[in-house]
This record gives sequence, C-alpha cells and structure tokens, in this order.
Amino acid sequence: MKINALQMKRKLDELFEREEWNVSYNRDKNIYRVEWKESKQGVSINIPNVIAKFERRGDIALKELEFHVSESLKMMNEEHELEGKESHIYPVIRATSFPKKTKSGVKLVYTEHTAETNVYYALDLGTTYQLIDQKMLEEQGWTLDRLKEISLFNIRSLSVDYKKDTVAENDFYFIASQDGYDASRILNEVFLEEMAANALGEVVVAVPHQDVLIVADIKNETGYDIMAQMNMKFFAEGRVPITSLPFVYEDKHLEPIFILAKNKPKN
Repeated sequence: MKINALQMKRKLDELFEREEWNVSYNRDKNIYRVEWKESKQGVSINIPNVIAKFERRGDIALKELEFHVSESLKMMNEEHELEGKESHIYPVIRATSFPKKTKSGVKLVYTEHTAETNVYYALDLGTTYQLIDQKMLEEQGWTLDRLKEISLFNIRSLSVDYKKDTVAENDFYFIASQDGYDASRILNEVFLEEMAANALGEVVVAVPHQDVLIVADIKNETGYDIMAQMNMKFFAEGRVPITSLPFVYEDKHLEPIFILAKNKPKN
C-alpha cells in the first residue's frame, strides 16, 4: 500500500496520542518526534524509513514502532540502579561510529573491542535495556573493571545454540536466539575456542547486526565469498547494524578482513 509523508504523519499522530507526550513533525527533514512534555526527552522517527517498512509489512510495522518508541520513552522516565541487578548486566556490541554520549550529553561507558567494534554495557529491563552511562557508574561506586567482569560472566551463561549450514564444503554456524545479545556472544571466548578447536579450516566470525552471530569454518576461497555476501545481506537487513566486515579469529584475537581483497584472482 503506497502512502505519502503526510498520510504517515496522521497515522503516527493517532499512534502516539498521549496526555503526557508531545508530538511534532519537521517537514524539511521529514522527521517525526515523540517526547515527554516535562523533560523534552524523546525519540525521533525517520518518516521515509517508516513508510518503507509500512509498505512491506503493513500495520505490523506500525505496532512494532509503537512498542519500541513507548518502551524507549518509558525507560527515559525511570531511575535505575545497578546494585542488586548484577545478573541483568550484559555487554552489547556496537560499531565504533556509535554515539559515545547520551542525547543529554552524559558519557556512555564503553571499552574498545576491535578496529570495527566497541563494547557497551546494558542493564536488561526485560523487553528492552538501558545502556549504562558514567553517571550511573559513579552513583553506584562501581569501576569499569567490575562492570566488565560481571557482564562477561553473564554473557558466558547464555546458551549458544546454533543452526549449521554447509555450503561448498564450508561450515557456517548461525546463533540467533533473538534475546538481544546474539552479537554479544562474540565475547564468549570459551565458545570461540571450542569452535576453533573443532575447525578444519580458518575460523571467521561476523556480527553484521545485533541479533545474529555467524561463525564459519572456511576451507576454501568460495567460503570467503559466501561469508562476504551473507554478511553484507545481514548487515543491510539488521534493525541495529554493526559491521559488514567479518573477522578472522586466531590466537584469541579478532582481525577484520576485506574478503574481496583476500580472494582476488591469482595471476
């Protein structure tokens, strides 16, 4: 169903009509915003992206949008403490281009991971999570080392069930449990070491978006091509894209690789 920006704006007006919220529409930038009346904190929505999703998936896309925006606004209005919630703290992988501060200017807590990725830390709230910022850390008297240690312990406690596909003698393992931390499992060194111990070829790992981790046992050059194409496809389709570059896993180290360069024709 084709729809223009003004028609979508009217749909969003109905969707986000609440006494305690303000809505606005920037026609020049084609951005719709929903925010709390008092704090002015809110969520900006890219109208063309919503239209594209609506045309593909109809009202389901709008229901998902309403859920995510409502959960984000609800989270902005709550105070959260870390103490006593240690089992709900997880690491999350993001691209190095991901913001380093909240929209209100508070520094987010993160550590460097690879040339393509950083690790942020999240307090899981059930249906969503809140990224931990420096203010929360200082108020609780926590150190970054403690936060990191707890989050890594928790990520190792999550299951790593996978689906396996074999293409042209190369094995691909997909972890997609849809719990919000699939890409985070790249930090589970126990799992990666187990995969490396059983691999016959080179171990290549990819986190194209938040909700999938791909581990591959690459045994020939066709395998690199498949990994590159698959990773790009997942990256383009992901709700929270991370990186289109896969990594070679060797000696507990992840190194980004440009597969087309590696697999260029030999003279």
